[in-house]
Amino acid sequence: QVQLVESGGGVVQVGGSLRLSCVVSGGTFDRYAMGWFRQAPGKGREFVAGILLHTITHYEDSVEGRFTISRDNAKNTVYLQMNSLNPEDSAVYYCAAYFVPVGLLSRESNYNAWGQGTQVTVSS
Repeated sequence: QVQLVESGGGVVQVGGSLRLSCVVSGGTFDRYAMGWFRQAPGKGREFVAGILLHTITHYEDSVEGRFTISRDNAKNTVYLQMNSLNPEDSAVYYCAAYFVPVGLLSRESNYNAWGQGTQVTVSS
């Protein structure tokens, strides 16, 4: 089965940066759309960013201009570069694979495989 493993989370000061990575194994990575979602304590999981191929991206309004999603197909890896972090960005971040990407990147139910998450904490 397809497996996803996130890394790169940690504690960062307000205004700082982090780069999350997600390594995908057991599938045809090049064909998947990839997404990042996050879940803060007491809240539901929300869409953060998605990428189809190398050029089609979509972002949640609150992160657009601060976060960048990218992928390296040779490494079966998707990244989330996070800049200008604020406390509202604190959450567990999950990567997800959308096997047959014919629908919306932002729709959680479209994704077929999920990682276990990595914690991001922005201190104030």
